[in-house]
Amino acid sequence: MVKRETYLSQLRELKDVQIIKVVTGVRRCGKSTLLGQFEDELLAAGVPPANIQHYNLEEPENTALEHWRDFYFHIKNSLSAEGMNYIFLDEIQMLDNFERLLDGLHILKNVDLYATGSNAYLLSSELATILTGRALTIEMHPFSFSEYIDYQNIDKQSDADLVSYLQTGGFPQALELLKISHSAYENYLKGLYSTILEKDIKPRNAIYSEVAFENLVRFLADSVGSAVSANSIANYFIHTKDNIDDKTVSRYISIFNKSYLFYHANRFDLKGKKILKTQGKEYIVDTGFRNVLLGRENLSDLGHILENVVYFELLRRRNSVWIGKNATHEVDFVAKDTNGYMHFYQVCLTMREEGTRKRELSAFERLKNHHPKTVICLDPEEPTYNGIVQRNATKWLLNR
Repeated sequence: MVKRETYLSQLRELKDVQIIKVVTGVRRCGKSTLLGQFEDELLAAGVPPANIQHYNLEEPENTALEHWRDFYFHIKNSLSAEGMNYIFLDEIQMLDNFERLLDGLHILKNVDLYATGSNAYLLSSELATILTGRALTIEMHPFSFSEYIDYQNIDKQSDADLVSYLQTGGFPQALELLKISHSAYENYLKGLYSTILEKDIKPRNAIYSEVAFENLVRFLADSVGSAVSANSIANYFIHTKDNIDDKTVSRYISIFNKSYLFYHANRFDLKGKKILKTQGKEYIVDTGFRNVLLGRENLSDLGHILENVVYFELLRRRNSVWIGKNATHEVDFVAKDTNGYMHFYQVCLTMREEGTRKRELSAFERLKNHHPKTVICLDPEEPTYNGIVQRNATKWLLNR
């Protein structure tokens, strides 16, 4: 079992802090396993088993407690009077008025509360209003490349391993099924996508045209790394006769974001140094998902797929991430770390071609600042160009 250290470290930091820890993310990325790993750490540290309660609200035995009040009193009556009690609630969105359960448990002095959920409705305005200042979100993703390497038990990593990861993605169960057959792997991801549609999206949203909705998913999957707007997408669909307007496109994209299928990166105006809401990019949560949605394992746009992976790695390293752009040039990523320091990144397949090298470096050279600047590519060599650092993607992804 791969230890999800990226997220475990955050849970350790927040242990016994009087705040609700909410772990969110796409279905089957490992949230329940993460809580199980943290629970094991608590037991190893000497926490008595009687001080730990763990409930998965998708399991049939927990459906008998249908009302949040029933669940509240069941948990409260099972609390240990000695020491801190650690309460883990998996898939909390399955319970109606779950926010009231969380709020009620949170105010108990001897409770440290953890919850997981598979969609961003946990961050809805209603929840934010009820739990203002009492909840902190940890956003989880499928395996990173370093976790993929650990999972595959690879001792000597190579760029070939990275290319395999770009193709397969990092859903833990999908990788397990890939050991059996590619069809089992593919069917699992197709089934997972259908589950997200049926359980996370359709019950909460009116989808007027399922054909247009599905076509938009595939359009965005095929456009990772490219700036998109609701207007340009709507104009495209006029020609395909799907005929959905820009407002519907915006609403559907918002739905994708809330279900964690896609993540939106806003544009950072490199000249005005401000964040803009137009001409952003959408990145898919997992590259294996992308290949299944598009019905192919296409490596012809490997550069954009690598850009997708770098984006999520920056998020895992707890950066705020934007795309950098103005009228004349573009920087793939502008990242701000937890200390407030800025870093600029370009992503490409190779810097060996003179035209590519000139294009990637010129975007940096026009920036009149002294922030660190890095080009990430597949080339094994790692030269510097007037302070601009070139990094091999495999090494950069593994060196945290």
